[in-house]
Amino acid sequence: MDRLDNTIRPYAWGSTTAIARLLGVEPTGEPQAEMWMGAHPGAPSRTGRGTLAEVIAADPERELGAASVAKFGPRLPFLLKLLAAGAPLSLQVHPDLDQAKAGYADEERRGVPADAAHRTYKDANHKPELVCALTEFDGLCGFREPLRAAALLDALGVDSLKPYVDLLHARPEEAALREVLTALLTADRDEMARTVTEAAAACDRLGGDHAPYAAIAHHYPGDPGVIAAMLLNHVRLQPGEALYLGAGVPHAYLNGLAVEIMANSDNVLRCGLTPKHVDVPELLRIVRFEPRDPGVLRPEAAPDGEELYETPTDEFRLSRYVLPAGGATHDLTRATPQILLCTAGSVRAGEHELTPGTSVFVPAGERAEVSGTGTLFRATVVV
Repeated sequence: MDRLDNTIRPYAWGSTTAIARLLGVEPTGEPQAEMWMGAHPGAPSRTGRGTLAEVIAADPERELGAASVAKFGPRLPFLLKLLAAGAPLSLQVHPDLDQAKAGYADEERRGVPADAAHRTYKDANHKPELVCALTEFDGLCGFREPLRAAALLDALGVDSLKPYVDLLHARPEEAALREVLTALLTADRDEMARTVTEAAAACDRLGGDHAPYAAIAHHYPGDPGVIAAMLLNHVRLQPGEALYLGAGVPHAYLNGLAVEIMANSDNVLRCGLTPKHVDVPELLRIVRFEPRDPGVLRPEAAPDGEELYETPTDEFRLSRYVLPAGGATHDLTRATPQILLCTAGSVRAGEHELTPGTSVFVPAGERAEVSGTGTLFRATVVV
């Protein structure tokens, strides 16, 4: 197996302390948002044999296994991350596989440059993802029942929000949510900025269920995404709890440290809380306007001490091992590629001693025995 040297991405919303604290090093003073583990071309992990992307490209079947190559092609199907949010991420959705293929083909046909600010589809893949909290972790996930959203907005006492409150009482619910989000994203920017300012002051005054939106508005003053965020479920995950984000589900992460895993894609359509391009017509085509419970996941016991986070996605499978002092050695050998990430304690994987924030890549079929005292996450695929 290969010890991974991973890139930390310095996005502006990143925490200045969370990843450094996990790694046991001094903070740099700069935001550290994500640590990428995998073979994504944007920041592939480095090994003693070259980048993980180069290692896999040299012999895909040896590294990934024949079954994974047959199902997903000659590339690692997932990207594993440590995510440290010190400020809210953009409100966003991801396309399904058919939408991604069609959108990518269309932008390629029209000659939209890959690095253009208005480019929506970076690749032809979908991007389901799972986020698992390491600390208390705040996020937004899926639409609230419209009547609950209406009550949240109405309590602010902002006159310019009354039309949205009335729309949210309409039927059917999906049409009401679509109409309100469309109105928010297409409203006059100056008028909306004034509305957001009033709403933020009311959220700050009221506190309670409104408090998260005051914090969001602090980071994104005047952004219509602040009001759009109130249409969504606010979720506070405890360590070990997780959220699965499928296609079309609007979401944003607000604060905390987590392990995140996703299909290997960059396709993001933004709804707000961002200075970046918002493609409103395409966004409205992709979003699923369905009120839903956010569906907090807790790990399910599996054989040999494994705790599994069940999702409907085959490109990734995330599980964890909480290893007690004096516990048995676990054989994690699989016929699929794996990344093992330690998040607490000290875990021995093969000849590698893993401490918090360190990880290894295990080629398909490679013997993988782990022992020690701590917490280990395992990322692999379903074939």
